[in-house]
Amino acid sequence: MLEKTHEQKDAEADIEGFQAALGPFVVAAETTRMPMVFTNAKEGHNPIIFANDSFLSLTGYDRDDLLGRALDFLLAPQTDPPPTTRLDNAFARTSGGDSQDEAELHCCRKDGSTFWAVMFVSPVRDYQGNVVQHFVSFVDVSKRMRVQAHAAMLIDELNHRVKNTLSTVLSIVEQSFRGSTDVAVIRDALEGRVFALSRSHDLLTKENRDSASLEDVVGAALEPFVVAEHRVDRLVIKGITTRLAPRVTLMLSIALHELATNAVKYGAFSNEVGSIAIDWDIEPSPTGDRLMIRWQEQGGPPVTAPSQNGFGSTLIERGLPYELNATVDLKYTSSGVVCTTSIPLERQP
Repeated sequence: MLEKTHEQKDAEADIEGFQAALGPFVVAAETTRMPMVFTNAKEGHNPIIFANDSFLSLTGYDRDDLLGRALDFLLAPQTDPPPTTRLDNAFARTSGGDSQDEAELHCCRKDGSTFWAVMFVSPVRDYQGNVVQHFVSFVDVSKRMRVQAHAAMLIDELNHRVKNTLSTVLSIVEQSFRGSTDVAVIRDALEGRVFALSRSHDLLTKENRDSASLEDVVGAALEPFVVAEHRVDRLVIKGITTRLAPRVTLMLSIALHELATNAVKYGAFSNEVGSIAIDWDIEPSPTGDRLMIRWQEQGGPPVTAPSQNGFGSTLIERGLPYELNATVDLKYTSSGVVCTTSIPLERQP
């Protein structure tokens, strides 16, 4: 067993007189669930002369680790303003006449883990009014700090998503007005694209703010074209369980909407017998896993490549590579449109 330091021996000696003078209060302090310590205000560094079991439980220290030491050993480094400054100021203000002071501190347990606590400092005075001890209690506010940090993160993410969404909406509006002066056509195009964007946002907020299931993304994008028009038996969806990051979710939703719109106007869904198969898999590559998605139409009328690119083909062939670093192969074969997309996959929970 390590020999006790002079500071520890002096602190233990102080405890005896301190307990005798404040007997019932010390007993109450020992048994309360609030972490607390007493420090010796007659020493410049306010060494600890008492620590209750709740404080030992909170910090992980043994009582012998604490007695005789200044509280600054408990403080985690790299906080602003310096934690020792906040600690010293709290002791100084109560010694100077304040009845109580407090400070929010980032603390470090014996095992190296950290926690946030609000420290309340109250002076203990003798009959002459001199401060002889400080009564220091702690409230663990780690959960509140985590909630605040998470809320700040969500706000940042929301701001980021709103900016991206507004940029996407502006692009949709601009492209929808190109190539047509028919108000009804423009309105229908805008409504369909904005609703597709809205459905993808619903997926991200429904169950998991950080990702969405690819199967749900495909289902939501195709639902207006399949369920409402009784084409369920003409659509086959197959793929392994995969979750997508928000940006991938939004871009894929709009791309699928454009493919489906084209299929209704000119392709497999423009007649009574055509069908669409959508499947995906994950393929390894030297730079990381890639998500391979294949859209294939069959049974529709013969299709040919458009003479000029509209919003849909531009989004698919240029937008996906630009926004998602994807590679896209869009073919207009005699049996129908085939679109193969390869996207770098960021694993989602």
